[in-house]
Formats: sequence, structure tokens, C-alpha cells
Amino acid sequence: MTVQNARNHGNDDGRLDGQVALVTGGSRGIGLAAARGLGERGATVVLVGRTDESARGAAEALVADGIDAVGIGCDVAVAEEVAALPERLGPLAAVDVLVCAAGVMSERTAKTLRTSEDEWRRVMAINLDGVWRTMTTFVPGMVERRHGRVIAVSACLGRMSGPGNAGGLAPYRVAKAGVNALVRNLAHEQGLGMRGVLVDATCPGHCRTDMGGEDAPRSAEQGAETAVWLAGRSADGAQTGVLWEDRQVVPW
Repeated sequence: MTVQNARNHGNDDGRLDGQVALVTGGSRGIGLAAARGLGERGATVVLVGRTDESARGAAEALVADGIDAVGIGCDVAVAEEVAALPERLGPLAAVDVLVCAAGVMSERTAKTLRTSEDEWRRVMAINLDGVWRTMTTFVPGMVERRHGRVIAVSACLGRMSGPGNAGGLAPYRVAKAGVNALVRNLAHEQGLGMRGVLVDATCPGHCRTDMGGEDAPRSAEQGAETAVWLAGRSADGAQTGVLWEDRQVVPW
């Protein structure tokens, strides 16, 4: 596992040679598909999974396909585990691309007035708090280096302008809406790309993953494609702090 001294920060052609991309939820589903796409563009990929075993297994599969990848276990719901990641990663903690794809679905019966305290906290701890604490761990380095791409995997169900108004799945919908707000807030704090850091959310659609089910209309690769594209954009004149779906900005 190596990190090139001279990083390609131009991103004019979407290549990520010499850059480090860290993907939470990277051991499966959309996270793994995003990791593969980033690796195919030349990035050194750090796959973060719930356990060392799952993350390393996924990384080994990418390495077998010629991708520079390493796996590491970390539960993003646990603040201490996220805080320990930089020391565990060493030079790989200088992340250029951060994809926050770790997520869980709420119980199907979890309506606003029928959600238990434990269920609400379980979903928020991963889907919203996990995104925030991962950002606070790795984005300060991006700010210091004046280069970075932050992509949070949101969901159509978190769009308050559309599907998010339907009710039900309250912890999940509210957490994803919170992710959208978090992204917008951080993007504005970073000058909407003027300081070299782009912050965006992406809606992958209904994909064939453990969460989405085998009958979903989209593949994990299709769901991850916009996140990979966002990682390779130049900051010059880029629109950021928004929610993307299939490379198009959508209201939330």
C-alpha cells in the first residue's frame, strides 16, 4: 500500500492517481461499488467496514482485480472508534476523497410516534452522527491542504420536497434529511468550493443491495456512479453543497 508524494489535484480528467479515498460502509453494497469505481480511477482506497474481517475481505477482492486497496474495521456509531482511525491509518489518514456510505434502514413500523428510543438512536448513530463524526475526523486535513471531495450517500426518502413527505420510516427519513442539511451547512462553511473542498450528497436510488433487496431496479454500481463522478470533479466553478442524482441536482 503506497501513497504517491505528488498527488493529482487537478481532476480535469476525473483521474484520482496518487489520491487516497476513504469509504465508510465500504465492505458491501453501494460503498463497495463506490470504492471499486474510485480505485479504477487510480485512487488508493481505504474500505471501512463494521469489522476488520469484513473490510479486509472486501479489500482483498479489489486487490485481486488490480486495485490498490486496504480494509479496516470501524463502527462509525462509536465515537472512540472513529477518533482512533487516523492513528491506525498512518499516512493513509491524509484523505483526499471521503465517501460516507455507511447506513442502516429503520424498522418498517418505525413511524414518528411509534419509534422506540433505542431504534431512533440506533439509526441516527450511524446514518447521521456517523457521517458527522467521520467528516470532523478527516475534513480538517482537507481544509488544511486546500483540497478535498466529501460525498455523503443520502436517499430519496430523505428529500422533503418529494418522497420524504410520505411518512413512515421516521428515523431513516429524518436522518437522511439531516445528512442533506449537514452537507449544505459544511459546504457553505467551506466557501462553496472556493477553498478547494467540495461537499455534496448523492441519492443512489433503489439499488440491489442488502438494504434495497434483490428486486430493486438499479445495480449498486449504478447507485455509486454519481459519487465516483463527484470525487473526480475540478473545484473550478463547481456547484456544491447540493443533492445529486444521476449527475443532476435534485431538490431536497
